Amino acid sequence: MDETRRPTLISSVQRALRLMEAVASHPNGAPAKQLSREAGLPLATTYHLLRTLAHEGYALRMTDGAWVLGDRVHSLQGQARAQQLLTRIRPALVALRDELGVASYFGMHVDDEIRIVDIADGPRAPRVDLWVGFDEAAHATAIGKCMLGQLDEDRRRDYLARHPLVDLTPHTITEPRRLMQLLNTQAGLTLDHEEYALGTGCAAVPVTDATGSVVGALAISCRSTKLPKVEARVHHMQATAARIQRTLSLTL
Repeated sequence: MDETRRPTLISSVQRALRLMEAVASHPNGAPAKQLSREAGLPLATTYHLLRTLAHEGYALRMTDGAWVLGDRVHSLQGQARAQQLLTRIRPALVALRDELGVASYFGMHVDDEIRIVDIADGPRAPRVDLWVGFDEAAHATAIGKCMLGQLDEDRRRDYLARHPLVDLTPHTITEPRRLMQLLNTQAGLTLDHEEYALGTGCAAVPVTDATGSVVGALAISCRSTKLPKVEARVHHMQATAARIQRTLSLTL
């Protein structure tokens, strides 16, 4: 087999992409005739492609006849930024997983919710079974409590008002006053002693941005009997959090 053979290219896709690039180069929009010239396409082809892109939400014809990018493009841009973040932080999570032999997690505040952004696990470091959605269990996990502790009191009370303290194990904190006291006193390292799942322990440390503001948390999960060893090596987690912080300063 000829390994140097050129790949099969779809010319219609190439034409559509050139046309979208031409549309994108005009923030205030441009008429089809101008786009046709700039993309090097016949006018009839340009109209057909623009109508197809508009149908799929990737282009929009304004009332004055000018064409601009559609909402689907902006949606893709947001997803691309999220993927860019993943490609930057995943190596740090994988390195921590391999170093400590535990599953590692990164979470952030997104639209007033606590979200898991990425997880690095493996056969020897399985992730905790999320049998209850994380949105309903932040109070019972180290990463959730770490991020709840980052909120001011008003935002924290608002979050807890929208997310009841579900009883998941005999160790889960379900009393609001007790949880608030814990969140007010935790610093540096946050722990979960079988509060989310029996037999599983978790630890989390905060992650800041370039200004020093806390934006998320780095966490690990492991067998509860292994948690004390992880606590003793918390400096590894803090070093990884610092690495992610540098990544965030380049990405956000």
